[in-house]
Amino acid sequence: MSVIFQSVGRTVAAGLVLLILIVLLVGGTPQFDHAWGAFFMRWLHVLSGVMWIGLLWYFNFVQIPSMPKIPDEQKPAIGKVIAPAALFWFRWAALATVVTGLLLATMNGYVASALGLQRPFTAIGIGMWLGLVMAFNVWFIIWPKQKRALGIVTATPEEKAAAGRVAMLASRANTMLSIPMLYCMVAQQNAGL
Repeated sequence: MSVIFQSVGRTVAAGLVLLILIVLLVGGTPQFDHAWGAFFMRWLHVLSGVMWIGLLWYFNFVQIPSMPKIPDEQKPAIGKVIAPAALFWFRWAALATVVTGLLLATMNGYVASALGLQRPFTAIGIGMWLGLVMAFNVWFIIWPKQKRALGIVTATPEEKAAAGRVAMLASRANTMLSIPMLYCMVAQQNAGL
């Protein structure tokens, strides 16, 4: 059993096998119709969103506040190994969340109404716009600045420090936006606005 947990790939594969078993045992054979497709897309949207916001909150609640406490000789492990790997999953999870969300809204026929903030899609529309702003920040502010701050792209020490500050501020802005964004996403189905 422990061999499953020796690699993240095997762990995820085991999770998918477990999911299939649960679905077959509890729910029987799924009907592969529009409703199931929309449900599956929603599940992919939530899955990628959990990774994206989970990493966002990891950066803001764990990594950034911990950096001043880490001895200088240990900081290269964060900057050269952990942060680039986390930023890889962070930016691709952001893209996956946006793509699956737009596909879901299209499949259910409300993408234009939501993006236009038309009733009764105001809550989901606000959530979608907040998510789009956050994804823009990830790809066009945070990631380019982090490449400089982490030395992935050549930069002077002053440029690295300035880039790190801008990336941190954009990340904090995303953390702030994530709170109403998550509320709006849940509120749409549960009459929370």
